[in-house]
Amino acid sequence: MPIAPNFTSILSKDYEINFTQCLPSGNLKYTELCNLLQLTAATHSEIGGISFTDMQEFDQAWVLSRMRVEISALPKWKDIVTVKTWINSLENSRSVRALEVYVNGEKIAGCETFWAVFNTQKRRPELLTLAHDHFELFPDIKATEEGFSKIDINPEKEEVFSKTVILSDLDIVNHVNNVKYLEWCMDLVDENIILKQKIKSFEMNFMKELSLRDEVMIHENVSDDVIVFSITKEDKNCFALQLNLA
Repeated sequence: MPIAPNFTSILSKDYEINFTQCLPSGNLKYTELCNLLQLTAATHSEIGGISFTDMQEFDQAWVLSRMRVEISALPKWKDIVTVKTWINSLENSRSVRALEVYVNGEKIAGCETFWAVFNTQKRRPELLTLAHDHFELFPDIKATEEGFSKIDINPEKEEVFSKTVILSDLDIVNHVNNVKYLEWCMDLVDENIILKQKIKSFEMNFMKELSLRDEVMIHENVSDDVIVFSITKEDKNCFALQLNLA
């Protein structure tokens, strides 16, 4: 698709929170928050002419490599939330995108994401083919207080759940969608931590893609204020999630 007439290098998009997106507390699920972030990033790439459809002409797609989310509060049912996004950097095969979430003009969450260009036929990273010079970059405007950090996977981790990847786990790139990894792990967290909003930030690292019928193991390591999950396939790390508790 061509660049849309309403394209801007900073995009703001509104969403109304519906009941299917909410926890029993009436607050937005953490997974649904990430879905809104993902949808907003996709919308910005679409109006900017570097969407999935545009990139598929060259067998390319954006895939998420890392994500950090900092949260002061979760939206509630019927809230109108505004998600704002811009690009910090975009070169070769990599891009860092920032996103912020507002309710009634107050920022309640910030997110930093790291994306890579992925060849969907060869299943490996490569240089972005499409032109992107029309995107103004904002390297100094950060959405989070802290940048990406290294997630330490403790060898003393405990095996807590095994899973087979099924069709509903996959997205249009034909691998497990990034929010599904988060959902698998969040389902294993003490419900009081989630319902009482004790998660002040979380970080995800996507290392290897997972496909239909893959057999995976979910591991957990818990300390006083940090919970680390890791997902392995054939004893090799594919994903890590660190929850930082208040």
